[in-house]
Amino acid sequence: MLQGKHILLGITGGIAAYKICTLIRDFKKVGAEVKVIATPNALNFVTKLTLQNLSQNEVYIEEFDIKNWKPEHISLADWADIMLIAPATANTISKIAQGIADNLLTSVACAFSKKMIIAPAMNVNMWNNDAVQNNLKILQKRGIEILEPESGFLACGYMGKGRLCSLDKIYNAVEETLKYSQKLKGQKVVITAGGTVEEIDPVRYISNYSSGKMGLALAKSAQSMGAEVVFITTKDFDVPFKKVLVKSAQDMQNAINEEFDTANYIIMAAAVADYRVKEFSEQKIKKENNDSITLELVKNPDILADLCKNKTSQTIVGFCAESENLMENAKTKIEKKGCDYLVANDISRKDIGFNSDENEVTILSQDGAIKKISKASKSVIARKIWECISTK
Repeated sequence: MLQGKHILLGITGGIAAYKICTLIRDFKKVGAEVKVIATPNALNFVTKLTLQNLSQNEVYIEEFDIKNWKPEHISLADWADIMLIAPATANTISKIAQGIADNLLTSVACAFSKKMIIAPAMNVNMWNNDAVQNNLKILQKRGIEILEPESGFLACGYMGKGRLCSLDKIYNAVEETLKYSQKLKGQKVVITAGGTVEEIDPVRYISNYSSGKMGLALAKSAQSMGAEVVFITTKDFDVPFKKVLVKSAQDMQNAINEEFDTANYIIMAAAVADYRVKEFSEQKIKKENNDSITLELVKNPDILADLCKNKTSQTIVGFCAESENLMENAKTKIEKKGCDYLVANDISRKDIGFNSDENEVTILSQDGAIKKISKASKSVIARKIWECISTK
């Protein structure tokens, strides 16, 4: 799995830095390419010459030691398939969490857009510090994997949690992440996001509270797994893959139909309005003396049901947002629509769902299997959804 892969390894100034020499050797033994970025303090624990000999590459330390036109923090980020920081001190963790880029390692981390793994090691009191724990949560919300330290006797003489986790655990995490990054290679994924907008007149419309964040997280996760992503959205996110901006349910259906025949996966994460006004008013509707106004609504196309009727080999995933009787309504919906999977979430909860950065979902499949994913950031939820639906 690691043969020919480019591993960018950051080493910070902790006593566990010496252990990373063995990890470099293990990566090289299976044919991986390793480049090391060491902070100046890391060299107090392991020498530059040792790291160069083991990695068979130059060791990068100074930020502006530029040997060609491209700054190193960009060229190294572009070169790597994955970035691993081990050991990671409280200082470096906090800098990355807050976007501070004051040395080469933190500058690369700031510019790195692919998968990153961080293995902390520090004194137990530093690990338990509220600021450090908050910064770790920030990193996890961004999709960075944290390999928590182990408990035991620490080099500083304390007993407790803070010792670098096992090298086997770090190695396996790198291998699994790179394996995951190829899971959807060669697959085309179409994902919808946001709430559709159904116009009443030039200034008014019918819509809903969907932020599009869950669909965005699913699209980013699919790209990290190697997929070709088509993102059909009512929200104008800045994304590094094909984006199709739409407004109404009919716009969304037309955009999906354009991509349908060549898609392998279609995920309907958008909140599609069930109804639209029968007749759009070309002019602003004026307020009259009447205390009420009547709008006649007609049903929008049932995009999910239509996709399921016409599918050939595509895997189709629907979403179900409910304010009551979540599982009962979800079971009815997956049977009625005919999708391969249905992701159900409870919008009555204020801590998850619409506009939140976190979610908690239950995945139902056509064979009757049910998988609950506990509350987590939407990026983590997205990865777990893909782990479930891409095994079919």
